[in-house]
Formats: sequence, C-alpha cells, structure tokens
Amino acid sequence: MLKPRFRRRRLPNLADQFAIWLNQHVQSALATLGRLLDTPLPTGMTVAVIGISLALPGALYVLADNLRTLAGGWDQTAAISLFLQYDVDDAAANNLADRLRKLPEIAQVQVITRESALDEFRALGGFEEALEQLKNNPLPVVLAIYPQPGYSTPEQLEVMQDKLLKLKEADFARMDTVWLQRFQAILDLIQVGVLLLGVLLGIGVLLIIGNTIRLEILNRCIEIEIMELVGATAAFIRRPFLYAGAWYGLLGGLTAWLLVTLALVLLQPPVSRLASLYRSDFELAGLGVTATFIVLASSISLGLIGSWVAVNRHLRGAEPS
Repeated sequence: MLKPRFRRRRLPNLADQFAIWLNQHVQSALATLGRLLDTPLPTGMTVAVIGISLALPGALYVLADNLRTLAGGWDQTAAISLFLQYDVDDAAANNLADRLRKLPEIAQVQVITRESALDEFRALGGFEEALEQLKNNPLPVVLAIYPQPGYSTPEQLEVMQDKLLKLKEADFARMDTVWLQRFQAILDLIQVGVLLLGVLLGIGVLLIIGNTIRLEILNRCIEIEIMELVGATAAFIRRPFLYAGAWYGLLGGLTAWLLVTLALVLLQPPVSRLASLYRSDFELAGLGVTATFIVLASSISLGLIGSWVAVNRHLRGAEPS
C-alpha cells in the first residue's frame, strides 16, 4: 500500500514578500485616494488651505531669487568711477590707467572716453534735442576701476577712493557698489524672513493636516474598533491615515506650485514692459527643479508627520488601562 505523499508548502522568498508588501501598500494608497476623491468639497478646501499656506513662502522665495539674479548682473558695475579733469585727454587718461593697473589692490581699469560716454548718454533717449544744441562735448574722461576681491569692502573702497582723489588728474570719484552691497544685505534679510515664515506656515500646515486626520479617525472610529477586535496591528490601522496625510501634503504642494507659477505668468507681461524701458529683456524665473522638489518633499513630510501624530494619539487613547 502506497503511503500518501505530502508536499511541503514552499515558503515565500524575499522577492515574494516584497511583492506582497508593495501590493498591500499600493492598494492602501489607491483606496485612500479614492476615499478622498469621494468627498471633493472637504478635500478641496483642505488642499486649498495647504496650498495657499505653502505658496506664500514659495512666492517670496521666488521674488528674492529673481532679485538676486537681477543684482547678479549689477555685480559687473565698477566699484569706483573716477572722473578726471576736463583738460585730461584720452592719451593722458590711458597713461594714468596703465599706472593704476600696476597697483596690487586694483584688478582692472577701463577707460571711458568722452565720445563713448556721450554716445552712451545719447542712447538713453529723451535728450536728443538738448545734445544737438551742444557745440562741444561737456563730458570728462572716466576711469572705471574694479578692485581685487580682497579689497572690495566698503572701508577698503573708501580708502582707495581717497587715494585716487589725491591724483592731480582726478576731479571727483563716485563709489558705485555701496548701494549694491546694501541691496544684497536687504536680500539676505528677506531670505531669513522667508525661512522663518516658511517654518511658521509649515507648523500651521502640520496642525491643519493633523486636525483633518483626527476628524477622519473619529468618523471611522467604529471601523478601527472592529479592526482592533480581529487582531489588526497598529501599523495596519495606521497605514491608510498615513497615506491620507501624504496625499493631502502632495496635493497641497502641487497646488502651491501651481499658484506660484500662475502668479509668475500674470506678472511677466508688466515686468517685461518695465524691463523694456531700461533696455533689458529680464524674465522672471519660477521654482526650479530643486525648489519644486523641496516644496513637494516638505509638504508630503508635513502630511506624514501630522497624520502620524494624530493616529498615534488616538491609538494610545484607545489602549485599555
């Protein structure tokens, strides 16, 4: 008599376990998204609040970034403009420029002749009739002086300016980078303000998502109790709410990106008109790839943290004493 042969059940390997785990999470994420879409009005209101909260620091960051880009084009401005005596001709100005280039604190000296200065002044527009009445060129020769990187502080530029004014060919000098340094300081202040505002609004987003998940937990309280009675683990109960928080964060981050992009599209035409008046083709830059990733990652993280806190607080309160 043949004995029955029992086939040993094959245990799932690591790849099978990962596939099962991934399938469970995908199902939970899609089911959670479907639950949110079934209530479009409450979900849309929550996402809108999150998006507006994240769009405000994002818009200020874009503003500061565009201003910093605009100021980067001004960095090529000469640190000191040295106006020479009117009787100094181009040859004498070139000789003086050669002497100044040998100084260790000076990196570059550009000679702006009278003719080139008049042409540049004429290119600005609006003074054609007045310039036609001039018999002689009233503009002096100007030396645009660029210091070495180690001599660009305001104190060092003032010392350099006093030294240049002692030259017999010099008439007067003007420092052109002091206002730029002040502008850079203002931009640094704005950047710190954007960071602080982002932290405060991030805390607000965290509270909004946490309160939204808490209300959803209360609506599904009976369902959670049944899952606990049949032996569901805390991780299994927590999973759909974590995905709900992540979806809120992702949708809120995308809304913030959309609001910032829409604001830039609406602002670009007047900015282009203003730039054209200054003979510039400046265009606003939006949130780049890195900034967009940071916004989305931050919003998703805030959603996960808020939902985690809300669910854990409920689970701790539901434990028998």
